[in-house]
Amino acid sequence: MKSSEIETARLSLRKIEVTDAPFFYELLNSEGWLHYIGDRNIKTIADAEQQIIEKYIPSYTTNGYGSYLVIEKASKLPVGTCGMYKRENLDHPDIGFAFLSPFMGKGYGFEASNAILKNAVDTLNLTKVLAFTVPHNVASIKLLKKLGLKKTGDYFFEGDPEPLLLFEKALQV
Repeated sequence: MKSSEIETARLSLRKIEVTDAPFFYELLNSEGWLHYIGDRNIKTIADAEQQIIEKYIPSYTTNGYGSYLVIEKASKLPVGTCGMYKRENLDHPDIGFAFLSPFMGKGYGFEASNAILKNAVDTLNLTKVLAFTVPHNVASIKLLKKLGLKKTGDYFFEGDPEPLLLFEKALQV
């Protein structure tokens, strides 16, 4: 296991690479992503490669963390993403996750997110984590609450007219 990997009972999480672009193309154009997260204008695998190069890979160096590809150990298939994101206008990182629909409802979101939060404490020494979701994403709200995050209000990202629910959790260091 590489130091950049996180293992759980059923999942392996690793840093995202440019070679993951075909999976990212599929995930970012999935019905769930488009409905709950929004269109990122990824129309080709080349667009997905560019997104990985510009948005995902730099975070590992700049912030010391980022998003991880979630791989189901049994099938060795990528099933989603889960990780920590640092927004320029926020003091604390937020946790985010997305899974392809065939892999939802299997507990992978909780398993991966719980491992990411444990890593945030054990390795990154983070003291607080945020999370955002649209009000109609019932599954994400349920998962965030199961992870111990509490709804603290609404949040508006600049240029986005839709309010998001803001969740927070103090981490035990």
